[in-house]
Amino acid sequence: MSRTKEKLQDKQRDREERMLERIRSGKATRVVCEERKKKRSLPNCLNMGESSEEEEREKQNTVERATMVYRQMLPSLLKKLSRISDPRKPGSIKHKLTALMVYGILMFVQQAGSRREVNRTMTRIHFENLQAMFPELESMPHADTLARLLEVIDVAEIQKCMIELLKDLIRQKKFAKYLIRKNYLVAIDGTQKLFRDYKFDDNCLIRHVGEEKIPQYYVYVLESVLVLDNGITLPLLSEFLKNEEYVEGVTKQDCERKAFQRLARRLKETFPKLKITLLVDGLYACGPVIRECRDYGWGYMIVLKEDSLKDVWHEAIGLMRLTPENSLEVNWGNRNQLYVWANFIEYEYGENRSSKEIVHVVICYETWQENHSHSSKEVEEMKTRYAWISSIPIYHSNVFPRCTKMGRHRWKIENNILTEKHQGYEYEHCYSYTWNAMEGYHYLMKIGRMLNVMAANSELLIDKVQKLGIRGFIKHLNEALTGKLLDKRKIAEAVEKEIRWRLAA
Repeated sequence: MSRTKEKLQDKQRDREERMLERIRSGKATRVVCEERKKKRSLPNCLNMGESSEEEEREKQNTVERATMVYRQMLPSLLKKLSRISDPRKPGSIKHKLTALMVYGILMFVQQAGSRREVNRTMTRIHFENLQAMFPELESMPHADTLARLLEVIDVAEIQKCMIELLKDLIRQKKFAKYLIRKNYLVAIDGTQKLFRDYKFDDNCLIRHVGEEKIPQYYVYVLESVLVLDNGITLPLLSEFLKNEEYVEGVTKQDCERKAFQRLARRLKETFPKLKITLLVDGLYACGPVIRECRDYGWGYMIVLKEDSLKDVWHEAIGLMRLTPENSLEVNWGNRNQLYVWANFIEYEYGENRSSKEIVHVVICYETWQENHSHSSKEVEEMKTRYAWISSIPIYHSNVFPRCTKMGRHRWKIENNILTEKHQGYEYEHCYSYTWNAMEGYHYLMKIGRMLNVMAANSELLIDKVQKLGIRGFIKHLNEALTGKLLDKRKIAEAVEKEIRWRLAA
């Protein structure tokens, strides 16, 4: 780090410390908000039952309840998937399109991991048990059959079907209790799907790595998720970055901000009347994104970094010094938060600074103590800082829910991406080097992920998930299907019960 940069950082820290002291001695108010929720720990149990007979009854019960949840959503989803045009010759078809779609979704519900592994996994499962849960699966396909289908169909229709199912759930007010100030929180972030040292498709992005500038070809996806107040994240739209029109040295590659414009347009077309608040990181702290949110009628909480909008940052800091009454001190669990804000800041951008937006800036200084009782035996004083650009003015009445309940929920999409990459969904696995099929597997993975999230957080299964964890529950369900033949009559009777599916509180 250069000496000049160190001096600038020291000056900035001094400014912040002086500002904090002025605020603490000013008109700051202490407010105690709800307790910060701690992560639930799993019980230390070996089996679900005390005897082998009780274990078998538990497996039967798990399959019955899981079937009840899946059958609440799957028929509607399959009806939508059946409308996808099938270009295969009718006389040469062994498996219907809906059967192959069920098979593809089950790959990710059961977290098989690869085409080779799904062949092994599905052959170990008793087909009669699987068919009791999913009657549409008339016969067991081969993984390569699904791959060949995904190469030739319009795979974008798979994603549309998933979104239609989500719209049905919104219309049924399944998420009404878990909104924050009647807003649907949509978090957006980009991530790398995979990379190779060779160009396997013209759509791949290219970068040069190392001192020798070796070319590397990669696939990048802009993801969006719906974030609920109870911590649930549900997949929304995915936008693949593509180099379809890229000519090296002539045109620029596709990038995350271009993909954001496409994704935002699709999101508005899909949910034209939904009250949305967008949660994005500091990459999107720019005029065009803010203008686009305003044009679409969306709220936003955008992470603000000190070096991204320097004029806005310095003006906000100056206004905060002049208005110490715009502050609030909050106890949130074992953490102390100090909020300071500045409203109605003019942000000029564009050519000759001809465009202007009015933004509102809020900063949260958070301190807490870390007890290192198992290592150094010391208590360490920790501190951090968060800053956001808000679409609406900040006041004492809305600063805590807007920052802690909205702005910080942006981390949920990062957690969701990590779950899809490292907890069974194999986000980074290619499944096929044909681009169309690769996208198709990606959308099927999203459906499998959504079904698992819905099942794991339903009232019918939440007690089992609390005992086993989500991955433990999926493994337990797989073992139940792989073990002894289940009572198909009881499963059918369970499905026929008129039970309204709900999320657990």
